[in-house]
Amino acid sequence: MAGTKIQAAEHPVGEIFTDAYRFLIPKYQRPYAWTTEQTAEMFDDLLSAATSKPSIDDADPYFLGSIVLVKAEDDPRSEVVDGQQRLTTLTVLLSALREHVSPSFADSLDSRIFQKGDPIKGTIDQPRLSLRDRDQGFFEKQIQERSGITIASTMAVDPLPDSQRNLIANAKLILDRLSALPADSCDQFARFITLHTYLVVVSTRDFESAYRIFTVLNERGLDLTHSDILKSEIIGAIDEADQDAYTQKWEAEEEGLGRTRFAELFSHIRMVFAKTKARESILKEFRTSVVTAMPDGKAFIDDVLVPLSNAYEVITRSDYKSTSGADEINTWFDWLNRLDNTDWIPPAMAYVSTPTTTAAALATFLADLERLAASILLRRVDTTRRIERYGEVLSAIEDGIDLYGVDSPLQLSSAEQTETLERLRSEIYTVTRVRQYVLLRLDSALSSGGASYDHPLITVEHVLPQTPATPSAWRDTFSDDEREYWVHRLANLVLLTRRKNSEASNYEFDVKKTKYFSTEKGISPFVLTTEVLTNTIWSPSVLGQRQQKLVNALAELWHLE
Repeated sequence: MAGTKIQAAEHPVGEIFTDAYRFLIPKYQRPYAWTTEQTAEMFDDLLSAATSKPSIDDADPYFLGSIVLVKAEDDPRSEVVDGQQRLTTLTVLLSALREHVSPSFADSLDSRIFQKGDPIKGTIDQPRLSLRDRDQGFFEKQIQERSGITIASTMAVDPLPDSQRNLIANAKLILDRLSALPADSCDQFARFITLHTYLVVVSTRDFESAYRIFTVLNERGLDLTHSDILKSEIIGAIDEADQDAYTQKWEAEEEGLGRTRFAELFSHIRMVFAKTKARESILKEFRTSVVTAMPDGKAFIDDVLVPLSNAYEVITRSDYKSTSGADEINTWFDWLNRLDNTDWIPPAMAYVSTPTTTAAALATFLADLERLAASILLRRVDTTRRIERYGEVLSAIEDGIDLYGVDSPLQLSSAEQTETLERLRSEIYTVTRVRQYVLLRLDSALSSGGASYDHPLITVEHVLPQTPATPSAWRDTFSDDEREYWVHRLANLVLLTRRKNSEASNYEFDVKKTKYFSTEKGISPFVLTTEVLTNTIWSPSVLGQRQQKLVNALAELWHLE
């Protein structure tokens, strides 16, 4: 890596679309995604720059950004790591301009869209830019070939994939904009784009170096993800005759989850295999842990990617389907998805994707997984130890160990149960990421699981205020020490479906019940809150009894001995 040579130079568009470069969009790149919004913005900016001076020759250069390539110094082959959207849209623009410029200008533009073969140089007729295999045939016929773009502008787009719809929509927009310009203005516009519009071309022979450059240049987020790179590597190693079929399988899973969640899936798959916290990049560790274990690309897609992707979708969308028990299972998924971390997902994926798993067995597993996850949350277990514990659960699943035995990593030890109970008895409110989850689970226990928690806003509020006014009945009922002891404990907390109100939080108890804790209908959706409304006083003795009741309810819920 240290010896990798990086080249960067500024070039006008006319020098970029020449024999010096043959741009290829690799399989790992996402499809062409620019819509008419981005295309119109680029067109308007270019036209404004081109017409800013009386003469094109006096126009200031226009900088269109940078592109990053994997390219050997003396080889025109250029794998595009960053810049696909601009290069493709520029090609659409140059192709559309051919329809509105003089014949000699059209020929010149044609030479920048297609390379003319030269027997002496050993080159062949071919397009300057080739998109992914699934789009290139369409792109060449409907955009790059001289007669195609006019026909394309009248095509029906409904049956086309999004990338091809975008190509047609952008071609139509550009043709419409150009048709409003005089012919000689189109000639001058073509000159400006070719001679006065610049791109910075950054190239290196090494893909990982190019990828690192890309991450530095593009701070807004990567078009290219580790899943894209792995797709290229894994599908590229499959026999060519099977590549299209497995590309379709891969992309079907990506489309089903969405691009962001599909990329997240790969870190969970890595965990299923590695069972340890990642120490290096996901890309490197995935190759080491997963690809090494599953070198056959077809087997990886069929036996790992598809079943784990399906499991991930079921888990994150709480969408388990079965003739019986599905509601209970999806309720467990709902609870787990409320946690402040996703480290529990790999064990759930592994268990869900096991072919022999029944609905009854899955419900039992998820109940204990939620119990473990809640205890880990309450005990403030650090990230490393949390991931290690879930790694142990993964190993137990893989090795067929009894998950419900005393020594199973899925179960809580006596010491862990004791610590969990102590955390429940102590202050809850002061731990932001813990309090709402615990109170919601507590409310579900009090309501026998019948309550709904899909409210758009749920907040945690104190009954006894944190800072009661002076003087107030609160200070008469509670000493400073009593208030300090009780204010943040379970017994003094309720759930509301409204924003916090610092003024209302200090109301006296009777006023607070009617003006703050009650809803417009007079009934709170939370049992935890409704129980408070039935009290006539709020005192240390009431809190003591309530605290014991609430802790016991959670102890029963999570089987804490």
